[in-house]
Amino acid sequence: MENRDLILKVLKGKEMKAGEIAEQTGLDKKVVDKEMNALKKENLIISPKRCYWTAK
Repeated sequence: MENRDLILKVLKGKEMKAGEIAEQTGLDKKVVDKEMNALKKENLIISPKRCYWTAK
């Protein structure tokens, strides 16, 4: 499973911070930040409130 798929799976139906996503997935926070930037550009994740993210 690719990092981006893992992040989307963890975010489904939840609002989480990037650090929490890193803990849940076991990925480095820098990797999570990089993947989340790509997911934001593709409009696959949104931020319902400051610093929290969820899958669309």
